[in-house]
Amino acid sequence: MAMESGGSEVPTFDAAHIAEVKQWLASSFESAGKDVPAFEYTPRSVAHLHNLASVSTSRTQAASLVAEDLRLKAAEFRSQAARVREILECAGLAPENLSQSAVSSAQTLANIAHLLNIKDVEISSFLVAFGDLCLRKSEVEERRSKAQKESKMLLDNTRKAIARLTHLKRTLAQLEEEVASCEGPMMQWQTNLKMMASKERQYLQQLQNYKAVLSRVGYTPEINHGVLMQMVELRKDLERKTKPIMDTLRSYQDLPPDKALAELAIEDKRREIEAAEKYLEDALQSALNTPSE
Repeated sequence: MAMESGGSEVPTFDAAHIAEVKQWLASSFESAGKDVPAFEYTPRSVAHLHNLASVSTSRTQAASLVAEDLRLKAAEFRSQAARVREILECAGLAPENLSQSAVSSAQTLANIAHLLNIKDVEISSFLVAFGDLCLRKSEVEERRSKAQKESKMLLDNTRKAIARLTHLKRTLAQLEEEVASCEGPMMQWQTNLKMMASKERQYLQQLQNYKAVLSRVGYTPEINHGVLMQMVELRKDLERKTKPIMDTLRSYQDLPPDKALAELAIEDKRREIEAAEKYLEDALQSALNTPSE
């Protein structure tokens, strides 16, 4: 295969194809009364013209066969017409012997026969043709009735579709009005949502900070509100128990300045205070170690 500059494949030169193309061009332009124009025979043009020549030759042959068949039929019809004319003349029914009305009637019969596509003017042929026409008429009327029903149904559907479209347009207009009226509150809600999201992040950060502070000071989940309230009650109880002792200690301030007796009394009260403090520490420790409910 030869290659053109564009890179596509083209057929190679064939001397027989070139000769057929030249012969076809010469006969075609000669029948038209013109000369064959000068052009360059390239592989692509030769291939294209050869295909055209093949198609033209086949169609010309087919047309010649059809024309020959039509010529044969025309000759047969002329021969039959001459024979019929001869018969009519022998019977005295030549067209020139007939009246104008008879010629007109015969012509009318011939036209009707031609219109009904029948070969003769026999009554049976006309009856068969009229029967076919009635059947066709019935079919056409049936199709017409069906088409009218379909047209009516389509018209009803179109009216319903138009009504629905009108309703949809009205609904769309209402929705657009509602959207326009709701845009302001929606913008406010969006602003509030953004603010709430910012606050949420802030509160989460504060919660993390508080958890870190509680972790640093040693807070554990066991130190809940109930435990703290128990510790407060124990503290109040210890304060009630130590109050008389503190009052007694304060009364010692009014004792005479006897150093030895004062030191003994102070030492006794100190031991009582240490015992009370130890009791308070034990109670607090016990409360911390007791698991919450």
